[in-house]
Parts: sequence; C-alpha cells; structure tokens
Amino acid sequence: MREGNLDAPTRHPYDWRSPDFTDPAKLEAEMRRVFDLCHGCRRCFNLCDSFPRLFDLVDKAGEAEMAGVAGADLDRVVDACTLCDLCFMTKCPYVPPHPFAIDFPHLMVRARAARLARGESGFMERQLTETDRNGSLARPVAGLANWATRRGNRLTRPALEAVAGVHRDAALPRYAGRTLMMQAAASDPVVNAAAPAFGRKAVLFATCFANYNTPPLGLAARAVLAHNGVDTKLAYPGCCGMPQLEQGDLARVAAKAKTIAAALLPLVDEGWDVVAPVPSCALMMKFEWPLILPGDPDIARLAAAVYDVSEYVVDIAAKEGLAPGLRPLPGGVTLHLACHARAQNMGPKAAEMLRLLPDTAVTVVERCSGHGGAWGVRTENFPVALRVGKPTVRQVAKAGAAHLCSECPLAGAHIAQGLEAENPAGAAPEPLHPIQLVARAYGLPEGEPL
Repeated sequence: MREGNLDAPTRHPYDWRSPDFTDPAKLEAEMRRVFDLCHGCRRCFNLCDSFPRLFDLVDKAGEAEMAGVAGADLDRVVDACTLCDLCFMTKCPYVPPHPFAIDFPHLMVRARAARLARGESGFMERQLTETDRNGSLARPVAGLANWATRRGNRLTRPALEAVAGVHRDAALPRYAGRTLMMQAAASDPVVNAAAPAFGRKAVLFATCFANYNTPPLGLAARAVLAHNGVDTKLAYPGCCGMPQLEQGDLARVAAKAKTIAAALLPLVDEGWDVVAPVPSCALMMKFEWPLILPGDPDIARLAAAVYDVSEYVVDIAAKEGLAPGLRPLPGGVTLHLACHARAQNMGPKAAEMLRLLPDTAVTVVERCSGHGGAWGVRTENFPVALRVGKPTVRQVAKAGAAHLCSECPLAGAHIAQGLEAENPAGAAPEPLHPIQLVARAYGLPEGEPL
C-alpha cells in the first residue's frame, strides 16, 4: 500500500447485472468505505455540493465520524452529485489502480440504480430525461412550448414548478420548429475539394440536444467540416442515454448503446469517423458505453471511431491543415471548458481549436458551471447550481470578452443566466458552442434561428 497514486487512472466496468450491485447492505457498506476515505482527504471540498454535504454530516457526528452518520442521510450526498466526473479526473489521488479504488461518480450511479430498483426514483424526474419523447412532442408546437417554458411566464412557470419540480427561474432549453435532421435534409453543404483534408468522411451524430433544441450547432459543425473537405452525413438513431445514466437506469443505456451502434457501425466499417457536437454524448460513446457493456466488440469498435467535434477539427489542423479563410473575432472569446469534455481526457481541444483563429484573444475558464443537466433545473437544486457556478460566472465577467462559448450548451445558458443575476443591467453575450464561432470566423451560414 502506498499513499497517493502516480499511475494513469483507470475505471472498472459497471457490474450492474449482479444482484450485489443494488443490494442495499452491500451498497451502504461501500458508500461508507468510500465516504470515510473522502472525509479523511477532503481535496474535493470545492467541487459539487456532494462533498460539503458529506463533510458536514461527518462533522456533526462528532467523534463517531462516519460511523455516526445515519444511513438515511447518505442519500443527501447522492442527490447533490451532478456526474461531472471532475473529482475522478482532477482531484482524487485514490482512483484505480490505487488499492482504494475510489470512483465517486460511478458509486453515485450505483446508488441511483439501487434507488431505481427499489421503485424510489421520482416519476417527474424521469420524465424530464425523456429527451426524444419530449422533443418529438414539443417540435410541432415549438412556439407554444417555448412560450410556456419561458422564464418570467407567471401563468405557466409556477404551475410547472408545482407539477414537475422545475424551478420557476431556471432557464430551460428552447425547441426548434424543425429539427436538425429536418434542416440538414433540405440541403447538403458543398464539400471543399481544395481543402487539405479533402477525402475525410464523418458521420455527425446529431445528439438529442442539437436535434431538438439547437440545430444551428449541428449545422455549424457540418458547415465547418464541409469547408475543410470532409464529406458528412447526419445520423440520429436516438439519444445516447446520458439522461438515463444520471438516473441509474443502466439497462436502458445499454439498450440505447446497442441501437445506436447497430445504426452507425456499417458507416464506420466503410471508413467513416463518428463526430459528436455535444461532449456529454461523446463521453458516453467513448467511455461509458464500454464500461456498461464490457466485452461487446461492436461497442468497442464504435468507441474507437468517435471524436468530439473540437477534437476532430484539431486533428484535421494537426494532420492535414485547416482550409484558409479564418478571420478574427473582434473583442475576443471567453471559453468555458465543459466538464464532460475534460472527462474525455483528450486535452483542452476547444481551446486549441479557438486559438487557431487569427488575432483573437481566448480566455479559458476551467471551473464547473454548476448546471448538471436535468439535475440543475430541479426546484431543490437550481439555487445550488447557481451557487456552485458563481466562481465560473465571475471569471467570465472579469474577462469581459465579446463572445462567450461553452462546449456544453446547457452550461453556456446557465453561465449566461448567472451573468444576468450578477449584473441585471448588463447584457450577457449569447452563449454559443466553439464550433459555431469557428463557423462565424469562416463566414459560414449558421442555420435557422429558433
């Protein structure tokens, strides 16, 4: 046994099919083991709210420490985890292969899986994660849906808070009247045969968020790739399952992984790369799916072919070179590095990509926005999300750049809302994805407005 760990972190597969995975006594024993080690270390005190809650519980127990914390109180720690993965990636010295084998985020997934198995998961919480169903229902009535979910709507938002537990002040994603797949089918971008990377082929996995909520993100990614000589296809077999992972529903995630792999692998076998414009989806496909379905050769083959969109553009720049024509973005850019981009362990690719823009100052913010997907809009979580995101908001405000972007669309919107709260009289820049700024620097079309 040695203190700390200098080896590269590894993750163990989820043993979700074993009865022990959701066995209450065995789960509590593992939570107490891990929480006791966390209490003795406390390096994660300034990340999400899980750790302050844990440390407060231990401190209130006095000399009994972890042994004095009631089992029912452990759920408070689980409820605060946003699955950002930053504790595993940036803080914990005891991750595998260290013998302590701490993987705090995956332990939180296990705890939520056990809650789901007991029938204790909230019904409305699960409904918020049904992104494909919700998007399909909202699209034909997008104007009405966006009116009803708009902040400040005193008729609908209090009712939504009472019925669905969605905080009345939380900014919610807007819906597009025409999905990304619909808009992409209307016209194909001209592939630039003069670009150095001409000959590459990439299938853009549309993702539920780009498809239903932000088609301009997907269209910008396709335009940038086509301008750089990449032949592209759009594909959307369904959501990657990240919202269900947050609920601990690993069986549904596995089913989604198999469905998407079956749709995309024929293209991979023909030499097409897979590019995801939302980092949570790339993280799922690259890392979480192989841990949920270890030993599945189809999942492994697909994972090896997946790129985050920023990663893919930087790869083009490094290997072939980008197409000429990039122009400066006056006023500079503040980039928020999304937690799930950092968890891909690929380096700050969005920052590398934006630094390819000529004469454009790029300020990078590496703290969590605090949002946490569907978690961050819940009535009990939204004030916590704003508080956790305050250091990020203050760094963005201090930078004062003309352009704000985050690899995570939800994080970008949350930061913009935080800026508004910090300075109600000021106008926050529209939060975009970095690839949208690259499209703007090229002067490429940005898609239909919502």
